[in-house]
Amino acid sequence: MADRTAPNCHLRLEWVYGYRGHQCRNNLYYTAAKEIVYFVAGVGVVYNTREHKQKFYLGHNDDIISLALHPERVLVATGQVGKEPYICVWDSYTVQTVSILKDVHTHGIACLAFDLEGQCLVSVGLDSKNTICVWDWRRGKVLAAAPGHTDRIFDISWDLYQPNKLVSCGVKHIKFWSLCGNALTPKRGVFGKTGDLQTILCLACAKDEVTYSGALNGDIYVWKGINLMRTIQGAHGSGIFSMNACEEGFATGGRDGSVRLWDLNFKPITVIDLRETDQGYKVARGENSRGLSVRSVCWRGDHILVGTQDSEIFEVVVHDRNKPFLIMQGHCEGELWALAVHPTKPLAMTGSDDRSVRIWSLIDHALIARCNMEEPIRCAAVSTDGIHLALGMKDGSFTVLRVRDMTEVVHVKDRKEAIHELKYSPDGAHLAVGSNENTVDIYGVVQRYKKVGECIGSNSFITHMDWSTDSKYLQTNDGSGRRLFYRMPSGKEVTNREELKLVQWASWTCVLGPEVNGIWPKYSDINDINSVDANFNNQVLVTADDYGLVKLMRYPCIRKGAKFRKYLGHSAHITNVRWSHDYQWVITIGGADHSVFQWKFIPERKSKEALHIAPQETLADSNSEESDSDQSDVPEMDSEIEQETQLTYRRQVYKEDLPQLKEQCKEKHRATAMKKRERAPGNGIKLHFIHGYRGYDCRSNLFYTQTGEIVYHVAAVGVVYNRQQNTQRFYMGHDDDILCLAIHPLKDYVATGQVGRDSSVHIWDTETLKPMSVLKGFHQLGVCALDFSADGKRLASVGLDDNHTIVLWDWRKGEKLSAMRGSKDKIFVVKINPYLPDKLITAGVKHMKFWHKAGGGLIGRKGNMGKTETMMCAVYGWSEEMVFSGTCTGDICIWRDMFLMKTVKAHDGPVFSMHALEKGFVTGGKDGIVALWDDTFERCLKTYAIKRAVLAPGSKGLLLEDNPSIRAISLGHGHILVGTKNGEILEVDKSGPITLIVQGHMEGEVWGLATHPHLPLCATVSDDKTLRIWDLSPSHCMLAVRKLRKGGRCCCFSPDGKALAVGLNDGSFLIVNADTLEDLVSFHHRKDIISDIRFSPGAGKYLAVASGDSFVDIYNVMSSKRVGVCKGCLSYITHLDWDKRGKLLQVNTAAKEQFFFEAPRGKRQTIPASEVEKIDWSTWTCVLGPSVEGVWPVISEVAEVTAACLSNDRRVLATGDDLGYIKLFRYPVKGKYAKFKRYVAHSTHVTNVRWTHDDSLLVTVGGGDTCLMIWAHEPGGLREFKLCDSEESDIESEDDGGYDSDVTRENEINYTIKALSTNMRPMTGVKPHLQMKEPSIDERPPVSRALPQPEKLQTNNVGKKKRPIEDLVLELVFGYRGNDCRNNVHYLNEGADIIYHTASVGIVLNLTTSCQSFYVEHSDDILCLTINQHPKFPNVVATGQVGDTGDMSATSPSIHVWDAMTKQTLSVLRCFHSGSVCSVSFSATGRLLLSVGLDPEHTVTIWKWQEGAKVASRVGHTQRIFVAEFRPDSDTHFVSVGIKHVRFWTLAGRALLSKKGVLSSIEDARMQTMLSVAFGANNLTFTGTISGDVCVWKEHILVRIVAKAHTGPVFTMYTTLRDGLIVTGGKERPSKEGGALKLWDQELKRCRAFRLETGQIIDCVRSVCRGKGKILVGTRNAEIIEVGEKNAACNILVNGHMDGPIWGLGTHPSRDVFLSAAEDGTVRLWDIPEKKMLNKVNLGHPAHTISYSPEGDMVAIGMKNGEFIILLVASLKIWGKKRDRRSPIQDIRFSPNSRFLAVGSTECAVDFYDLTLGPQLNRINCCRDIPSFVMQMDLSADSSYIQISTGAYKRLVYEVPSGRQITEQIQIDRITWATWTSVLGDEVVGIWSRNADKADVTCACVSHSGLNIVTGDDFGMVKLFDFPSPEKFAKHKRFLGHSAHLTNVRFTNGDRFVVSAGGDDRSLFVWRCVHAPH
Repeated sequence: MADRTAPNCHLRLEWVYGYRGHQCRNNLYYTAAKEIVYFVAGVGVVYNTREHKQKFYLGHNDDIISLALHPERVLVATGQVGKEPYICVWDSYTVQTVSILKDVHTHGIACLAFDLEGQCLVSVGLDSKNTICVWDWRRGKVLAAAPGHTDRIFDISWDLYQPNKLVSCGVKHIKFWSLCGNALTPKRGVFGKTGDLQTILCLACAKDEVTYSGALNGDIYVWKGINLMRTIQGAHGSGIFSMNACEEGFATGGRDGSVRLWDLNFKPITVIDLRETDQGYKVARGENSRGLSVRSVCWRGDHILVGTQDSEIFEVVVHDRNKPFLIMQGHCEGELWALAVHPTKPLAMTGSDDRSVRIWSLIDHALIARCNMEEPIRCAAVSTDGIHLALGMKDGSFTVLRVRDMTEVVHVKDRKEAIHELKYSPDGAHLAVGSNENTVDIYGVVQRYKKVGECIGSNSFITHMDWSTDSKYLQTNDGSGRRLFYRMPSGKEVTNREELKLVQWASWTCVLGPEVNGIWPKYSDINDINSVDANFNNQVLVTADDYGLVKLMRYPCIRKGAKFRKYLGHSAHITNVRWSHDYQWVITIGGADHSVFQWKFIPERKSKEALHIAPQETLADSNSEESDSDQSDVPEMDSEIEQETQLTYRRQVYKEDLPQLKEQCKEKHRATAMKKRERAPGNGIKLHFIHGYRGYDCRSNLFYTQTGEIVYHVAAVGVVYNRQQNTQRFYMGHDDDILCLAIHPLKDYVATGQVGRDSSVHIWDTETLKPMSVLKGFHQLGVCALDFSADGKRLASVGLDDNHTIVLWDWRKGEKLSAMRGSKDKIFVVKINPYLPDKLITAGVKHMKFWHKAGGGLIGRKGNMGKTETMMCAVYGWSEEMVFSGTCTGDICIWRDMFLMKTVKAHDGPVFSMHALEKGFVTGGKDGIVALWDDTFERCLKTYAIKRAVLAPGSKGLLLEDNPSIRAISLGHGHILVGTKNGEILEVDKSGPITLIVQGHMEGEVWGLATHPHLPLCATVSDDKTLRIWDLSPSHCMLAVRKLRKGGRCCCFSPDGKALAVGLNDGSFLIVNADTLEDLVSFHHRKDIISDIRFSPGAGKYLAVASGDSFVDIYNVMSSKRVGVCKGCLSYITHLDWDKRGKLLQVNTAAKEQFFFEAPRGKRQTIPASEVEKIDWSTWTCVLGPSVEGVWPVISEVAEVTAACLSNDRRVLATGDDLGYIKLFRYPVKGKYAKFKRYVAHSTHVTNVRWTHDDSLLVTVGGGDTCLMIWAHEPGGLREFKLCDSEESDIESEDDGGYDSDVTRENEINYTIKALSTNMRPMTGVKPHLQMKEPSIDERPPVSRALPQPEKLQTNNVGKKKRPIEDLVLELVFGYRGNDCRNNVHYLNEGADIIYHTASVGIVLNLTTSCQSFYVEHSDDILCLTINQHPKFPNVVATGQVGDTGDMSATSPSIHVWDAMTKQTLSVLRCFHSGSVCSVSFSATGRLLLSVGLDPEHTVTIWKWQEGAKVASRVGHTQRIFVAEFRPDSDTHFVSVGIKHVRFWTLAGRALLSKKGVLSSIEDARMQTMLSVAFGANNLTFTGTISGDVCVWKEHILVRIVAKAHTGPVFTMYTTLRDGLIVTGGKERPSKEGGALKLWDQELKRCRAFRLETGQIIDCVRSVCRGKGKILVGTRNAEIIEVGEKNAACNILVNGHMDGPIWGLGTHPSRDVFLSAAEDGTVRLWDIPEKKMLNKVNLGHPAHTISYSPEGDMVAIGMKNGEFIILLVASLKIWGKKRDRRSPIQDIRFSPNSRFLAVGSTECAVDFYDLTLGPQLNRINCCRDIPSFVMQMDLSADSSYIQISTGAYKRLVYEVPSGRQITEQIQIDRITWATWTSVLGDEVVGIWSRNADKADVTCACVSHSGLNIVTGDDFGMVKLFDFPSPEKFAKHKRFLGHSAHLTNVRFTNGDRFVVSAGGDDRSLFVWRCVHAPH
């Protein structure tokens, strides 16, 4: 039998020929040690040119494509391709990994760059968004990420002269990025007129914001800021691929093969043209001769490194620059297949698709010859005498060359398909040539290669061939997997296999045949092994496959799946492998990476000496990993371990899925939920004691705490047990099975890990039982092992996912430090090295691994042991390199570093637990023995056997069996604590006696449960085949136990308590004596499980026995006979109950049927539902029927109610279900979905629940968690604040406290980003910039005798010299966003300033000067605003804006934190959720920021805003959350309120834990929609509701309701920090007593109301803030008012339109005032110099347009209802009004001579009125045939023409007042217009932008000087153009600030200001015009 282990010899990578120049750039540098670093395939190479040595970095598992050098030039970062690519930062000196950066990019990492300090690394991905990511690389943490560009990015660089700035470039773009917070914000480079928009390939940054970049056409583009400043043309002949900056200047390299050096100002220094050199470049390169192309340059001092496209590296010395040295060569691009080794010399020959054949010297590591052929080469062979080299070509020919001078001997072409394999015979006489035409041709060498034979047995292409040693036979493999033999040289096929028995093969390179069966995996038929070669001397075989693995196996390897050692380096396909002639080396060649690897072979005897050399570390478990097939000598797997390895802990439904399931189900149940639902019961239960310890599948999970209590876990509960008092306390934070437990070195905190879809680890305090931190988000399915570091700061955890991911945490911060896939096999234990917290070990099935942390990853190496054993436990010893591990065979392995020193036999069977002591160790095993050892495992000092005989006298409870399997050991307090597989916890005294502390059932489900009729006892029976009696009184122990033949599922006491009936799983049942548990009687009548068993009440005359085969048998207990059978059930019987008389049985079945049978015969009865309730039932444990209808949850499909029990006082029904919930209902539970109290402690199914005889306790058993839990029943009334451990019901009541239009609007409003805006007006037709211009009939001749063209525009009232306008500066904003935002007005600077927002502008208003200053960095509307109240952060403001998807791009929802005084941005936080940000709040210390999203999940996030780091994030609620605020005294507690929602949150580490508000403490309280929140001392919280009530909460329990604090919704509340007084604001009619604003005391008991003198019928306050003696109020009507607390005086600070859009805008002809008219029915007069509203008129109807008369004495207003009004300005009296139309008036204009009034409406008409005829306003004429509604109108200067722009994108001109249309273009061109507000017309085509596909330019106005036009559009932009602008897409300046949809824009007189009116934002912006200098 051949040896089936892996061979003991090794391969070591010695040299790599080549350099990756294709598809990569900038990947070649000098390190600090003057070595050269680059990469080939998947290997990083450090090449020392002086010593001609290479070192290799092997941490990648796929092709490396990018490289960056750290500024200190020792560390290197490399990025790879792959599905989950990662970045490695490694040391070029030691070639060891320093950090791994992973889990962000997909596809690959295209570029890398370090910043100036080397702290940050930026990477660019190859994904579709070309994601850019900035890393803190040492910690492996992402600082910021953003989508880079839609197309490829080629280069990225940090600006080394400005902090936090980067530049990236690529296909047709260059972008300048700034990093702030976690946001990367790009600005695109503007190419402008200076250069063409083209692809930029490389860049370098210089001082003063100058960036140099190399373009595709060979120019260098020089940028200043984001603008292209100049170009250096023709710097290279074509594309510039690489640019490198150094102290002296810049080096560039291009496709033209030259390198240019430039000085620091980019003046040329010199050119080095590599094409001109004599390095063999005159060689023609076949027809694809593209010559040399430079891909990478590096300039250091006087040396320049150049890497080329064709895998060469040159070194140039500057002063001798025409003599470059060629220091590395490889094959060029193209697949590499041909490999041959010289028969007598250390030479290798390779040939590739680049058509060259090359000869390499294996000793000198150099290329010594090369020759170019006509065709791609696919295979090669050297003749036996080493004279001839034969090459097989892709076109079917082959060529023979002489080796010494590469001259051709012969060229033969007999085939058309490629030649894939050729070989000379050992005697040198023949050459066999195998082609893809399925044949092998034989040629005679001596006969000048004449064809002498042909082999034609294959039906597929030939892949491999070997000759026999006597040259008589040839064996072939072909593509169909057949192996054939031929006689030579004739080529006749050998069919008789007998004659081949003795044939010896000269070489073995075939992949088929018995000798190489082992190269194929056991169960696979794939053919991915490309090449093998056998080394007969050393009996090893080397194989090469498609995955880039080189494997070494024993030869021959006869059984499939042989063990191997594997080596990575090649990234993808390895096409060929060969041993050198003397077996010193292995040569492998890569197909795609076209590189040649040379491996040194280290035979067995040498490899022993090589052991002390640290193995080359790799990331994949490559380092010569053993493969996994069965080893012959693997010991029998232990049954317990076998069982445990099979456990998957998967759930059908995880608790995390419940909210979604509920939502889905709620839809179905909307109707029923409206009905009145039964209230929850008044009483509650509290967990009192648990019998059980999880030992059957967990180990080392039992410890002493600091105070000497014992901590362990069972089900979903962490238990702290006090031995002295025999009491337990519980940590209930988990919601599913806990699988592991670790204790902090100080023994005060415990970490527990649980099962879950996204499973969590909780670290909690054993004293307070409060969670300190919750770690989530990395482990799927469950957490199976944990360990604290010795300093207690770190925690390691292992997941249950397929890769058993290992995560290292900083647990207090909740930060993941590192993570890595652990192993495919199950990991049982993880331990952190106590001396070096960066190191850890994991042990498990068939492996032991040693890890160390590297950045965000871990690097692991397998322990070196002969055979792989399964490790069950491990500990570190007395020094950092000593490790001791226990195996599944009972040995202790002693390790030093990674090497196994020796093994010691310790136990019979597996060693499950071990513990390190001060001096020595203690171990426990399956043999039930505890052993104490000295500190070297030399001597066993003492053993303790766990036996009944040594139980201490008076120990409570009973030991189930002797020598139970020991699963956990811990020492302390002079005792050894032992946990067994049987669920017992024992304490062993050092002197020997054993005390039993806790016990429970063993593995197997527990179903049977019965409580004693009059004693505090209960009985349980389980699948573990035991029946147990438990004492429920304070002694809490097991009184009796009996082993059964079979497991049981039910039991029941007789009414007198003397007998106990037990139903077993095989269909039999017993009746036993309840005290001794001895048999009284037994029966076996059924085959299926007995599922329930019940004595009839009273005398217990009958016994009903229900079975799984759907019968109930009735037995007479006295006569022991069966007297009746109940038939008719269709399914498994689940529950039984007797009535009080013992005559009637109620039965439930698994098919949800309810039946009634009469005893004793079992006759079936039909009883109407109404009668069932009247029957007096002795017990109620059924779950069906109208009286318990309400117990079934909304999601009953997944959550069966498995058990129920009615208390003896008939008031409370307890139920248990499949999700592990215990619920209490008020009985009877009529109507669907009753309310309940719910408790979680069991993990999965609760199988049974029972009340004790006096209802004082509830006993429950938990199926698979083996627990018996005892709950104390607390009747109503006592429990003021004890309710904390119960959760309220599933569906909130539908009634949410009323309806309010404002709340509804705020809830339903849909915020979209401006970029997605669509038309505001219903336009039709083709947009102007897409219309084809009709050429006018007579294009004017160039020289015209006609009159000179008149002015387009009458330019009156401007000074003599006309100056164009250069810029607009925001001066004033009239408006405040109060109608859908709240809590957004605040005092700053002790009340000197106020801050608020509208549109996308943050506004700071100084109250003394009325000056406004603006924060304008937001790219979209601001929705929320808060200020930081901590004195360390004065004037720090956070504002949240609208966004769309959470892809981290510029349109993601984001939060800006800024300084209100300087307007500096301090941080930008991009959110990871979609939607917008609707609420922000700072924490007490000011360091944390809380935000709420408007995404469907309403995500709640906490940020460290200064770093831009997300601390925690969690789904908030299914419906809208309006506000979330930190408690003013806390950094960890906050409250969120929303639609029927109030939640109390705690931040633990990185996890957010929340509790719903509990209402049940107040009778008939219901969950309303909550709108606002405020805080009081002692954990009081106040929430304002939609009904006007305020709820007062203590912790999370409702204690009081302040009824009708306001008559309408309480929209806002403010807690004053200095005195605790609370301000509330709501919606209310002003009255004598009340007002919409109230000031309350700290408890919200007394209040004072203020009236706001606004003159509104209803006041609606949306925001309040309290300063010194003043209250600041923001209202729904866009007013901001200051109210004095003493005199209640109101001062209106800010006015605005309440509803928009503001359609009408009119500027006064001579003063700086203007009018606005809006949808809210008001016209307002604003004064710009005074910065305020002068007047407002309520019109009673929405107004649409407004215009001053030329003298400014009259105003015309057009209304939405078709009416128009003319007012006299002086008196505001109506001069006249008229309504001739039924639809909105769109524009209204006085003619310049004040004679006519033109009125344009939506009815496609313009009416003319003659004003000289007086105020009756009769229409004199109208313009007809207008194609669509009228938008804007302008009259000519002479009042005789009017131009009309319409909704069909057409502009028409009519005569005034006749209404005749003018169509002559010449005539139109001659008109001079008085004003120009049209967006249409040839003169303004240029104002339409390219991306106006959905949105439009909505308004425009030409300046009075006629030189500029300003426009407004649907995107909310104001743009400034030159006028006229007839060319498309004219250049312009854009000004942001408005929300979407500008409605109107106007110049004021003298072009001093521009006023723009907003649609969505109801705001008016006033911009100051900056004129060009004279």
